[in-house]
Amino acid sequence: MKQNLKIAILMTLATTVLLGILYPLVVTGLAQALFPNEANGQLIYRDGQLIGSKIIGQPFTGPAYLNSRPSAAGNGYDAANSGGTNLGPTNQKLIDRVNADVARWQKENPGQPVPIDLVTTSASGLDPDITPAAAEFQVRRIARQRGLSEEQVREIIRQHTAERQLGFLGEPRVNVLEVNLALDAVSHAPAK
Repeated sequence: MKQNLKIAILMTLATTVLLGILYPLVVTGLAQALFPNEANGQLIYRDGQLIGSKIIGQPFTGPAYLNSRPSAAGNGYDAANSGGTNLGPTNQKLIDRVNADVARWQKENPGQPVPIDLVTTSASGLDPDITPAAAEFQVRRIARQRGLSEEQVREIIRQHTAERQLGFLGEPRVNVLEVNLALDAVSHAPAK
């Protein structure tokens, strides 16, 4: 009995040191050495100031900016409260919110179908991307607000559209933060 207890304690200590300390340090060190940008959250800086992350969404609602999809994470894009609402398709609160969002977007482009990702939240609530259709839906407003041609705005969106991975995984997507930073580089948003 005493021998078994001694072995159990030694194995617990050995696995704790090996798997709880050494392995995480090695993996972290390799990630920092081989993929430092990815290991640190793909942070984006401008003039030495942290602006955001390429992989975590943030709210953009100004008329001169490409707007993000709605977020159900906390008060919106709160990484500490990541997650969906779990509201079902028959939930009246969800129906009312989606109908209000559709009506708001319809004012911008009357008669045009509103892309679904502009009125629905992602599973995590932190999605940094929208569909190319959702980006195209906003081109006219952005061009008008910034004094750019619609083709200039479309070209910026094209430059920041990622295609399917390996040609068949996922869907084409537009990174909202990258597009908005590129728009600011070309034409500063008018102050409100």
